[in-house]
Amino acid sequence: MNIFRTDGKVAIVTGGAGLYGKPISIALAEAGAHVIIASRDKKNCEAYAAELVAKGLKAEGMSLDLSDEKSIESFVKDVYEKYGSIDILVNNAVSREGMKNLEELSKADIESSQVVNITGLMLLTKSVVKIMRKQKAGSIINIGSIYGVVGPNFPIYGSTGMTSPVNYAFEKWGMVGFTKWLASYYGKFNIRANCISPGGYGPGIGAGREEFIENYKRLTPLGRFAEDDDIKGPVIFLASEASSFVTGHNLLVDGGWTNW
Repeated sequence: MNIFRTDGKVAIVTGGAGLYGKPISIALAEAGAHVIIASRDKKNCEAYAAELVAKGLKAEGMSLDLSDEKSIESFVKDVYEKYGSIDILVNNAVSREGMKNLEELSKADIESSQVVNITGLMLLTKSVVKIMRKQKAGSIINIGSIYGVVGPNFPIYGSTGMTSPVNYAFEKWGMVGFTKWLASYYGKFNIRANCISPGGYGPGIGAGREEFIENYKRLTPLGRFAEDDDIKGPVIFLASEASSFVTGHNLLVDGGWTNW
């Protein structure tokens, strides 16, 4: 089982104290990595890092604003100077600002999400991959979505008022393409890039959405939403030497949603 360990590795998880960020962060820490939990909410990151440290794990909360290029460069510099390597990057953070249907979108709406979900994603990866090139090793994991693989099933939302915004589809499909580009270009440096595309996440579903919940479960072969632990195994697999010959892959963690 040692091939699934991440002992001695330094891992960055953006949005690492958020809904999906928490199980991703703790999974990497439990496997032995020193996890840098990063977002604009430094206090929240520090609080979650303290929870992991109290469990005997290695973690630190740090400030990172993906909408600010200087913040990105300063963050990567600080991590590298303090720890001497960056071995794993999990691009998990997502901005939902300006998320709307196409005919409701303004230029400002489009740019408000893309500044984090596209520009910030690429600038952070750019800064980290420079270090990984020097190391001649690294694993980049992008957290996508089933709606970066298939088109939205709008009827499942029924009368709930929920929807799947056009910006989200554009950006998540782009993330898969970005992953494959990274894998192709940086493979010669022993840098691997993969994507995880999860299905609906149970803890993120609020009250009053029973119609959507029933529709979603009915259309998912495993008959349920993803829970916290469901993302942990896939992340460890792609971060560790267990996947040393896997790159450019988009791993669907969706209970079979895209199988039908």
